Order: sequence, then structure tokens, then C-alpha cells
Amino acid sequence: MSIHLHLRAVAESEIRDDHTWLAAFMWEAWDNHPDEYAAGIADSIDKVWDAVNDLYTAADVLEADTDKLWTLPIYGGRPVVHGAEADPSNPPLMILKPPGVSQASDFLASVSFDELWNVASAKLRGYGRDEVQTRQEFLDHHRDLLGFYGRAAAAGHAVVKAVWT
Repeated sequence: MSIHLHLRAVAESEIRDDHTWLAAFMWEAWDNHPDEYAAGIADSIDKVWDAVNDLYTAADVLEADTDKLWTLPIYGGRPVVHGAEADPSNPPLMILKPPGVSQASDFLASVSFDELWNVASAKLRGYGRDEVQTRQEFLDHHRDLLGFYGRAAAAGHAVVKAVWT
């Protein structure tokens, strides 16, 4: 089974706070994901986004004053509520507004991947590969998120998140 967390940077003024509209917007973005990824306005993490979040929780151990900024890259944002007649197969959606995007970007730019890995690696080793491959996978996700959020913050964009199954 394929499951992805899909992130899409977009000007906040272009977002409608309507689940049906936003799901259609994100579906079109998903169809164009390779081009949008290449343009730097989209990112996705397949299956392991919860584990990437676990990597970032290590920031609580490293810095007591993080104010839980580690929650922003993966689960940060406000859920977009389904209407009463909404199709339950529609994806869960969230919107992280520009100030949150900037905070996520700042967090990712200031945190040391190596320090996070040293704290969290024991928990993350169970993802089916040897430690070197697992570490590289998480480093790649971290670098992608760092670049994605940095570009989105620099543009003053919000980030919309969808989970596709």
C-alpha cells in the first residue's frame, strides 16, 4: 500500500478554507507533483513521515526552549474540517500559515541532524534497512524539508498538507 504526506507551498491568498475545494487543489498538485517538486514548491514523504516527526521530537531532549517547534514540519497547521456531507475518503488536510512556515524553516535551519540522529536513531532503526541506509533516508528527508520550508518561508507562502492513500 502506498501512503504519502504531500506538502504544497502556496500563497495564503490563493487558499480557500473549504475542504472540497482544497482537496481538489491538492489532487491537481499531486498529479503535477514531479514538476512541482522540481520547481521547489512541493515535497512528499512516503510512509515514514511519522518517523521523521519522531526524529524531530529529539529536539526536546537537545533544547529545552524549542517551544515545540519540532511539531511544525510534519504535523503543524490547522486541520481543514470536512463538511457534514463530506466524502470520508477525502484526504485529511492541514494548512500551516506563513508565520508557522517561517518558524518551521527556522527550526530546520537551526537544528543539527547529527544531534537529532544521535538521540533518535535507536527508535528509528526498525524501518527495514541497515542503519547506514536508514540514516541516509532520514537525512534526505531532512534536507528536502529544510529546502522546501526555506523556499516557502522566503516567498511568504503557507503550506498545505494532505495525506494520500
